[in-house]
Amino acid sequence: FIAFASLFFILVSITTFCLETHEAFNTIINRTELTNNGTEIVPLIEIETDPALTYVEGVCVAWFTFEFLVRITFSPDKLEFIKNLLNIIDFVAILPFYLEVGLSGLSSKAAKDVLGFLRVVRFVRILRIFKLTRHFVGLRVLGHTLRASTNEFLLLIIFLALGVLIFATMIYYAERIGANPGDPSASNHTQFKNIPIGFWWAVVTMTTLGYGDMYPKTWSGMLVGALCALAGVLTIAMPVPVIVNNFGMYYSLAMAKQKLPRKRKKYIPHVAQAGSPTFYKMDLNMGCNSTQVDACLGKDNRLMEHNMSGEDSSGSDQPLSPGERHPIRRSSSRDKSRRAGTCFLLTTSDYACSSDGGIRK
Repeated sequence: FIAFASLFFILVSITTFCLETHEAFNTIINRTELTNNGTEIVPLIEIETDPALTYVEGVCVAWFTFEFLVRITFSPDKLEFIKNLLNIIDFVAILPFYLEVGLSGLSSKAAKDVLGFLRVVRFVRILRIFKLTRHFVGLRVLGHTLRASTNEFLLLIIFLALGVLIFATMIYYAERIGANPGDPSASNHTQFKNIPIGFWWAVVTMTTLGYGDMYPKTWSGMLVGALCALAGVLTIAMPVPVIVNNFGMYYSLAMAKQKLPRKRKKYIPHVAQAGSPTFYKMDLNMGCNSTQVDACLGKDNRLMEHNMSGEDSSGSDQPLSPGERHPIRRSSSRDKSRRAGTCFLLTTSDYACSSDGGIRK
């Protein structure tokens, strides 16, 4: 329930932030202000947001504040909680609302300057979109992919920077090579007045975007433009397969993790302590846990259980018969395991184990 509620308030907050920029929800208010020690009246034009959107944002901020306080209260490691990037985003997105509400009633110039700054930094509320990574596996996979592909992105930026510098310089001089003889500076027939202006054209061309606001007009400039477009395709295509491979790897791991069964508590049986009657009973019955061992023991074998308690030891002063005086011979665990292993390999239809431990057909 908490996860769905948090997701709902995140979407409502982002929708409210977008609607606040629409002119239908903004009201222009004309005000006057006294300046120069009350001797001059200056008209002011302010834009006030619809109060309904402010109330909706207040409800969302109240929920985010409650969620933030609960998580930091029950966090086992407060330091790790503070270092988490998503928690920092939560705090930064919540704080401006309370500062704006607290300073809205003040009329001093410093308070108004702070309010103006807070209205500018409202864009930090859009950072709440990153909180969706707590609820969607795909966004978490994307984050892991971006972190794992840092070297590839750095390599891509370096290649693009080199290409932009080279082709911006080439287009600047190429437009002057094919210029008219009466216009040696090419200022009348080209838009590439200098090399820094060519940076924008090179970026747009290498990324195959092509706004069309700047384009070469000479044959030499067109040749440079064609080379720039081809070089951009090759430059961007080189690190992309590595990034896609990282995304596929993390996505496969995430899907495999979801298919794993949840851990269940295993039942640990109670182990009898040494010296107790239950312990000797378990030791004597060790060889009778399977059908193969039962066949090895036979029907005529009888296991005698000795009660080690004090009550049975009181009648030990009675005389024993000659058969009872014979000590009980208990086979070792090695003999039992050998017989059990031998009988386990035999088929019951052709062979069987005799009572004396032998094998008969």
